[in-house]
Amino acid sequence: MYRLLADLAIVEVSSFVASPTAGLYCAQMGAEVIRVDHKAGGLDYNRYMLTREGRSLSWENLNRAKKSLALDLQSPEGRELLVELAAKVGQCITNLPEASFLSHKAMQARRADMVSLRIMGWHDGRQAMDFTVNAATGYPLMTGPEDWDPSSAPPVNQVLPAWDFITGAYGAFALLAALHHRDRTGEGSEVRLPLGDVAIGTMANAGLLAEVLYRGGNRERLGNAIWGAFGRDFCSRDGVRFMVAALTPKQWHGLVRAFALEEAIAALEAELGVRFAEGDTPRFVHRAALFALFQQAAGAMDYQVLEARMAAEGCTYERYRTAFEAANDPVLVAGNPLFGPSPANPSGFAYPATRSFANLPGQAAGDPAPAPYLGEHSEEVLAERLGLSSGEIGRLVDAGIVALSDKDAK
Repeated sequence: MYRLLADLAIVEVSSFVASPTAGLYCAQMGAEVIRVDHKAGGLDYNRYMLTREGRSLSWENLNRAKKSLALDLQSPEGRELLVELAAKVGQCITNLPEASFLSHKAMQARRADMVSLRIMGWHDGRQAMDFTVNAATGYPLMTGPEDWDPSSAPPVNQVLPAWDFITGAYGAFALLAALHHRDRTGEGSEVRLPLGDVAIGTMANAGLLAEVLYRGGNRERLGNAIWGAFGRDFCSRDGVRFMVAALTPKQWHGLVRAFALEEAIAALEAELGVRFAEGDTPRFVHRAALFALFQQAAGAMDYQVLEARMAAEGCTYERYRTAFEAANDPVLVAGNPLFGPSPANPSGFAYPATRSFANLPGQAAGDPAPAPYLGEHSEEVLAERLGLSSGEIGRLVDAGIVALSDKDAK
């Protein structure tokens, strides 16, 4: 953890992925993020996969470095405490519906310069999640083998909930932008961030929206090839599958030399009347012929030899790994300064944990912090942020409005 946001506190009322991600990124930069959940746990508290002790590994990793306050959010008094806390702190991240008790209007009534970030589904209020907005963008129908019949081939969903994580990252940025605006003007802001807009907006920013409108039709499936450039998976003689890419002349020339294809490429250029070093277009247009040459060369060498040649030429490549292989890879994880020693995780399971993705030379990143136990900081937050006495907190606990740490509950 860095301390760039050490003077910032944020209330987070979240579930699932996008909204907790926004809070996580702020916490990893030093913000005090107070996650508030229903006393029995939010909708994502028991999300698969669970350890033998019943702890969610997903929840544990999306809530690192945060504090946890557990309230009875089904009761008027619990909801009142949450609205009061959010207004006291002054900034809130949530994915609760705007029409809920935690509306921006309710918080703003207590604090005129309130800043809230609300992760939504669609801009018109419809519900959505990553895999449903992905279906709407058209990307799953561009994924899959290139020889599939476009009239009958099924969609292929991505495994990573990418729109959730992009939304979380954009949400953290939008929140900090709103806070910067308040610092300059004294004005609060309500920031609404629809997951669906992030998806369709990213599609537009990538140029795909303009592309399909310009061409008057859909993009074809390309299998594992890179759209608009040279890149694809190949298989070595000993059965190792790997990915290569060449987006620049230097990368292209390096690959040609690594695969020992100088003469073959020169002959193909003479046959087609093109020069592949001139840019992406000739390499992409004639990709089928190029892929055949590269696969023939790859199939004649063991991967260890080919890898050494590609490394010597400064090529852009990587071997395909399973997720389990990646988790045990000494370069990706064990020797990567992104990862620090395992903190005392609520699950009791020790494993590498991430620091901030950003690396700030000259500043100590600090070791990764653990996720909290549900309700672990209830007393602390109520006392420090709302000024409640120990007697008042005790009354709330006895009444079931506030829950304390569930460390021994599972």
